[in-house]
Amino acid sequence: MKMDLENMFDRLWPINRSLMGPAYRESLDILSEKMPMKKHVFKTGAKVFDWTVPKEWSVNEAYFIDPSGNKHADVSINNLYLLSYSAPFSGKISLQELKQHLHTLPDIPDAIPYVTSYYSERWGFCISNNEYLSLEEGEYTVVIDTALYPGDLVIGEAVLPGTSGEEVIFSTYLCHPSLANNELSGPLGLVFLYNLVKSLPERRFTYRFIISAETIGTIAYLSKYGQHLKEKVVAGFQMTCIADKGNYTYKRSRQVESLADRAAMQALKESGLDHSIVVFDPGDGSDERQYCSPGFNLPVGSLMRTQYGKYKEYHTSLDNKEFIDFSALEDSINTYFEIVKIIESNITWKNVVGYCEPQLGKRGLYPTLGAPAMENHVKAMMWLINYADGTNDLIDIAKISGFSTTKLSAIAENLEKHDLFKRV
Repeated sequence: MKMDLENMFDRLWPINRSLMGPAYRESLDILSEKMPMKKHVFKTGAKVFDWTVPKEWSVNEAYFIDPSGNKHADVSINNLYLLSYSAPFSGKISLQELKQHLHTLPDIPDAIPYVTSYYSERWGFCISNNEYLSLEEGEYTVVIDTALYPGDLVIGEAVLPGTSGEEVIFSTYLCHPSLANNELSGPLGLVFLYNLVKSLPERRFTYRFIISAETIGTIAYLSKYGQHLKEKVVAGFQMTCIADKGNYTYKRSRQVESLADRAAMQALKESGLDHSIVVFDPGDGSDERQYCSPGFNLPVGSLMRTQYGKYKEYHTSLDNKEFIDFSALEDSINTYFEIVKIIESNITWKNVVGYCEPQLGKRGLYPTLGAPAMENHVKAMMWLINYADGTNDLIDIAKISGFSTTKLSAIAENLEKHDLFKRV
């Protein structure tokens, strides 16, 4: 998987994506090779709740030339040099006027910041603070050959049907150029996770995978399909920042103890890896803010490595290929798959005997020879028999007992075969 992840990363990295435009569609087409998608389209000017779909944006070239003839902020070298959604501009201006259109990060002087202006037309560049300080006085030539025009907001979606009418959603965004962890780790993780879920021999739940432009894309999708999600979704996850080398962070849904929250936290507990749990924060985050908004309040959390905004490379040119680790990204995808397997196995069982323990020996379920491995197995079975009263699901019992959901699920299915358990 790691090599395939890196190959697709290398194809996507140079593309100057934003909310809408040919670069976004090109990126979506590349991801479609791994996950065939249905495309949902919303036109410029469409009203989606309190928002309006903006124009498309495309870039031909952008740079400025100093009085000595040196070229700066050439977007062909780094996409982040150009303010995302910059309006076109060309002309000769003074350094003082140019500086009004330059964005820097004095605290990280070598980094190019990532800055956007989606909903107010302006032109500008982003450069390192060191370069900013080196600019000489005099006349500068500015070239920004971009275009803003009516077009399409496109959302990609793939659905893997299950046997029940309930759904689990995975969502990510595809609108940031030249950011590795904060951008490409999400869509890469999502399409590779899609193939792992597809490989399951059977699925209880329907799995819905959504790729959109952050905020406006998800709002547009919810404006059309939000009611369906309210009726069907039992768990969901926003995928972002999953390729750095940091410990896992899980951000709970607004519901706090949803199936998504419980399954993710159980998977992290069973992994034995260091991790942290943070609460839902509507003032800081990705599209879980839209899914968890009061009108929907969907059970959507987010499993990350280092949380967005918590690493200095975030939204800068330092969030590049050297910053991420493809082994870490592969592990993150596998951890998400473990969450899927926990959700799939999370059945509420009922011990049909009810009163006292059933006699296991006469059914061949109790060992006739004592051994540590068998003792551990019997303990797990006793926990199940006691707590499977029709009110506790498998995650509840795993959390209380300390046994893994995988072990408990296998035992429960065996007890079902012996007519001791039934599914609620």
